[in-house]
Amino acid sequence: NVLEHKSVQKTTTAIGDLSAIQEVIAKKETPGKIEEIPFDEIQLNDILIINTGDKIPTDGIILSGDCLIDESMITGESMPVSKKVGDEVIGGTIITDGSIKIKASKIGDDTLLSQIIDLVKNAQNNKPNIQKLGDRVSAVFVPVVISISILTFFIGHYAFEIAVQDAFLRSIAVLVISCPCAMGLATPTAVMVGIGRAAKNGILIKGGDTLEKMATIKNIVFDKTGTLTTGKFEVSEFNIIEGDESEIKNIIYNIEQHSSHPIAKSLCTAFKAYNSSLELTDIKEEKGKSISAKINGDSYEIGSAKITNTEETHDLYVLKNNKLIATLNISDTLKSNTKEVLTQIKQKGYNITLLSGDKKLKCETIARSLAIDTVYSEQLPKDKIHKIQQIDAEFPTAMVGDGINDAPALAKATIGISLGNATQVAIQTADVVLLNNENLDQLPKALSVGKHTLLTIKQNLFWAFAYNLVAIPIAISGLLNPMWGALFMAFSDVIVIGNSIRLGYKKIF
Repeated sequence: NVLEHKSVQKTTTAIGDLSAIQEVIAKKETPGKIEEIPFDEIQLNDILIINTGDKIPTDGIILSGDCLIDESMITGESMPVSKKVGDEVIGGTIITDGSIKIKASKIGDDTLLSQIIDLVKNAQNNKPNIQKLGDRVSAVFVPVVISISILTFFIGHYAFEIAVQDAFLRSIAVLVISCPCAMGLATPTAVMVGIGRAAKNGILIKGGDTLEKMATIKNIVFDKTGTLTTGKFEVSEFNIIEGDESEIKNIIYNIEQHSSHPIAKSLCTAFKAYNSSLELTDIKEEKGKSISAKINGDSYEIGSAKITNTEETHDLYVLKNNKLIATLNISDTLKSNTKEVLTQIKQKGYNITLLSGDKKLKCETIARSLAIDTVYSEQLPKDKIHKIQQIDAEFPTAMVGDGINDAPALAKATIGISLGNATQVAIQTADVVLLNNENLDQLPKALSVGKHTLLTIKQNLFWAFAYNLVAIPIAISGLLNPMWGALFMAFSDVIVIGNSIRLGYKKIF
C-alpha cells in the first residue's frame, strides 16, 4: 500500500516540477526604471527584458533585439532556434545567446507551459487502471469456493444423509483447503522479485501494476532528441566544391571560434586537428544567419541557406568571395548501440514509431539510419498526446522520452519510460526509469522482466488452481479433515513462493 501510495503521488510531484519552471523573476520595464517582479505578477502587454542565460518568464513577442533560444524542452528541436523582432517566444525556454525585449502576449493559464501542465493532469486522470490478474481470478474463485462449501454441507446432510457434524467438517475442510493464500501470494511475491531483479540491472519500476502492463505492450514510441540521440552535434557530411579540404577546415575552425553558437562549438571540436592560427579581420556575426571574416584580403562567410541561392539542401554553406566552396551537414549523434537495441526489440515483435518535435528532415534521416518505418515529426506536446491515443487504441503502447514536451505523452501511454538524466518532470511522470544515460541497453531488459513477471504470476495461479482442483474433491468426500487441510494449504504457499524466487535467478536476458 505504501508503494502504491508513492506511485500515485508521482502525478502531483510532476505537476509541481512543471509549475516550478514558471517561477522565475522577470525584469519589467516601466517608465524611467526596470523593476523585478515574480512570474504571477506579470500582466498582459508588460514589457520584459531578457538576457543571455535567462529563462523566458512568459509567452511573448519580441519588440527589439535578437537571440538564440534553446526550445528543446518544449518542442524537442535539437538545435537552438534563432529569434528576431516580431517572433514569438515560449515561457520556460532559455536564451543561450543574445538579449531581447518582449511584450507579454499570454500570461497565467494561457501560456504554453500551463497548457502542458493541464495536458499532464488530464492524461493522468483519464488513464485507465488495469485490474490485477490475481484480483480478477480471486473475484471469481472466492464466491465459487464459498458456494461449494455451502453445497457440500446441504447436499451431504440432506441428500446423502451424512451426520450434521461430519457434513459440517467436510464443509469447513473445503474452505480451509481452498483458502486463497496461495492466490494472494501469487502476484505480490512475483512482483517483489521482478522489481528487485530490475533494480539490480539499473531499472526503476514504479509498482506492480507497471510490471503487469509492461507484459502487454505491443507498440514502442520513441522521442528523438536525448532519447535516441545524445543531444550533441557532429559533422555528418562535409563536401568540398572548390579548394583544399584541410585549408577550408582550418578557416572554418578559426572563424567559428568567434561565435558562441552551439553549432560553432561543435565545428571547432570537429576541426581542432586542422587548427593553425590565421589573422582574421572584419569579423561579423548575424544571429540565425551567418558569421563572416576577412583572411588575407579574401572574404569568407559560413551560414545557413539564407546566404546562398543554391537548390541543394544542407545545414551550412561556406562562401569565399560570395562563391560557394563547401557544404556541411550537422546531425545529432546517435547513442551507442541504438540500432542494435532497436533491431533486438523489433525481432521480439514490437512495433516501433518515432515521435518528435524536431524538423521533418532530421527525423526522417534518423529514422532511415535506424530502420524505423513510422515517423511523426514537428509534434507539439498536445499533438504527441493525440498520436499516443491513436496508437494506444490499437495496441498497448510504451512511450520512451526525456523532455518536458514528452511528459503528457508519457502520462497518457500505457507505460511511460524515461531516462536517468531526463528532466525531473519526465522522471516523475514515467512509470519506468532507465538509469543508464549512455544508451538504451536496459530497455529490452525492462521488457523481459515485465513479460517474465507476468508469466511467473500465471504459473503461480496455475499451481494454486491445480492444487485446489485436486484437494477440493478430496475434502468433499470426507477423506481430508480440516487440520490436514491447513497443513496442505501451507504447502501450496511454499510452492508459489519458491516459483517466485526462481524469477530472481533464471536466465531471462
